[in-house]
Amino acid sequence: MKAAVVTRYGPPEAVKIRQMPKPVPEPGEVLIKVHATTVSRTDCGRLSPLARLLYGPRCEIFGLDFAGEIEAVGAGTASFKPGDRVFGMCPTRSNGAQAEYFRMPETGAIAAMPAGTRFDECVACEGAFYADTSLRRFGRGGRKILIYGASGAIGTAAVQLAKHYGAEVTAVVAGRHLDMVRSLGPDRAVDYATDEFRQMGRSFDLVLDAVGKMTILQWRGLLKPEGVFATTDMGPWGQSLLLWIWSLIRRNNRVVIPVPERGSGPAFVGFLKGLMEAGRYRAVVDRTYPLDAIADAYRYVETGQKTGIVVIDVAGPGESARPGPSPA
Repeated sequence: MKAAVVTRYGPPEAVKIRQMPKPVPEPGEVLIKVHATTVSRTDCGRLSPLARLLYGPRCEIFGLDFAGEIEAVGAGTASFKPGDRVFGMCPTRSNGAQAEYFRMPETGAIAAMPAGTRFDECVACEGAFYADTSLRRFGRGGRKILIYGASGAIGTAAVQLAKHYGAEVTAVVAGRHLDMVRSLGPDRAVDYATDEFRQMGRSFDLVLDAVGKMTILQWRGLLKPEGVFATTDMGPWGQSLLLWIWSLIRRNNRVVIPVPERGSGPAFVGFLKGLMEAGRYRAVVDRTYPLDAIADAYRYVETGQKTGIVVIDVAGPGESARPGPSPA
């Protein structure tokens, strides 16, 4: 099979298209023919030598999100059958979906695709998974939430999930993204470069930095006295990481880095499927690349300018945008 193989830690050029053995499903596993996957900030971060500290030994093939079809099943597998259209998230410590095929446990983070959806519409779990971790705890029931960087994979997911949880949502983005983010339904959309943003004051219960770029002076000036700051990255000069550690020591939960609970992936994929079927969640697709050009996708994601998700069309030209059967 063809796969995007990570040959070493380093720049995007370290990702090479190679021929690899086609996996064989073990008992209780499914073999998935991949139609679409993504390149995310996580994938780019895992190219760094520092990633070994977080992820352990390097996998050869990255790609957490997937959408495709069941190719084969292992002995004793009962949840899926060949031909089923599925989506979800790959296990983090095994080879991922930036390949024509991969295998995973049938009990993993996998679900049937919502009827009538396209493959590229379903590779949207990772960003939503991280966003949901903070929002489930701090973003429910009418709380005022500011989402900074609401145009990326985590940010676009956070806007929609926060509205689902009943929050009052302010989405902060670059001016060129205002129309897009308004289409996701926030109560307010603001250009971060304007006085409107700078003059908001301390009025929010939760500030979620979805891109890891806020300074302590910025978010402190926006939070209520008992408000919470959540971030998806270490922040400028690593300050958010240090403040998170200090918050853990003091046990005050004022600064949090959302880390999903172990084993929570399967339930989350089912939850997201329900939102998609109800028309309450949709993926925002920035660009689509063929598998052969995946190094270009890595380079683009590393610019930090992407909107929503960057899709890899693994199965061939136009396959990721092929719709599935419509509801009966």
